[in-house]
Amino acid sequence: MNGDKHPKAGRTRAPKRAPGAAGDGPPVNDIHIGDAVEVMGRLPALSVDMVFADPPYNLQLKSELRRPNNSVVDGVTERWDQFASFADYDRFTREWLEAAKRLLKDDGTLWVIGTYHNIYRIGAILQELGFWVLNDVIWRKSNPMPNFKGRRFTNAHETLIWCAKSPDARYRFNYDAMKALNDDLQMRSDWLLPLCSGPERLRRNGAKAHPTQKPEALLHRVILASTGIGDIVLDPFFGTGTTGAVAKKLGRGFIGIEADPDYVALAKKRIGAIKHPEDLDLMVTPSKRAEPRIPFGWVVEQGLLEAGDVLFDSRRRWHAKVRADGTLVSADCTGSIHKVGAHVQGAPACNGWTFWHFDAEGEPVSIDVLRQKLRAGLT
Repeated sequence: MNGDKHPKAGRTRAPKRAPGAAGDGPPVNDIHIGDAVEVMGRLPALSVDMVFADPPYNLQLKSELRRPNNSVVDGVTERWDQFASFADYDRFTREWLEAAKRLLKDDGTLWVIGTYHNIYRIGAILQELGFWVLNDVIWRKSNPMPNFKGRRFTNAHETLIWCAKSPDARYRFNYDAMKALNDDLQMRSDWLLPLCSGPERLRRNGAKAHPTQKPEALLHRVILASTGIGDIVLDPFFGTGTTGAVAKKLGRGFIGIEADPDYVALAKKRIGAIKHPEDLDLMVTPSKRAEPRIPFGWVVEQGLLEAGDVLFDSRRRWHAKVRADGTLVSADCTGSIHKVGAHVQGAPACNGWTFWHFDAEGEPVSIDVLRQKLRAGLT
């Protein structure tokens, strides 16, 4: 449960629009109190863009865990994490996944997080229900709780499964946003993030308000990766509202379901203190794939480069001349910027826009700068 799990009593159980806007879909930015399956059954089918679920782990704890100094570890001991058998847990899992699948739009995706206690059982049921697994993502905790008994490896990660509704679904993945978030490197499936702690950790009477509150950084990455502005995110195990808090900050709508009224009160207070973003454009990373295609010939037509200009790689090892028709000619090859770039390197392929450079007052400048200049003129 979203760092934020639910009681078994809270068992789990549209067209896109601005968050909170009126429409034919379900009420947005609402928290429903009750059993997750029952509440989801009252919501309209095909009405949410993403589901994030952090269900009970079914930890099967036999006794309390103590530190070497004999103090009790503040773990998950709540009744909502207790099931009579694996069969009961599997029935519970199948019920909430079936309900979530009915609500999910055909191009939507579902994320579920768990530990070794439950994630493999959930993964098998996901596949049985026809979901298509896209990735399993490892959340590697930078500050995990140590293994006090010294009888096992320290449990330093949790696993997220990301899946589409079917193998043919045209799901959303904001690749460029993830790459930008990762210092312009392709985002990997292992994420190093700290546990929820410090001021972000909600407390009541000095104790943790929720035993499994997830860090907002984790939800930031999940929601940014697979939703757009105005999309609706459903969290059937809402807990203290991490999903809703991050969704609001990113300009998305949310629907929360939570069985515990105390958690709901904390979530409402937490989310109510967050302001809607004033500039939604700042919540979007434009997709390079969606940008208009610019042929290199346009650069020549517009006079940004001229026939006879010499291009070279960043280290000035290879050279080629620009032709009037937008092709290049090297010592033994003529063709597109991509073909000639691949040929001179002896490579199977080449992105000519990033490979070739021109001289600007003695400094090499990528010809991609010229492409972006032309694109800017089209918008």
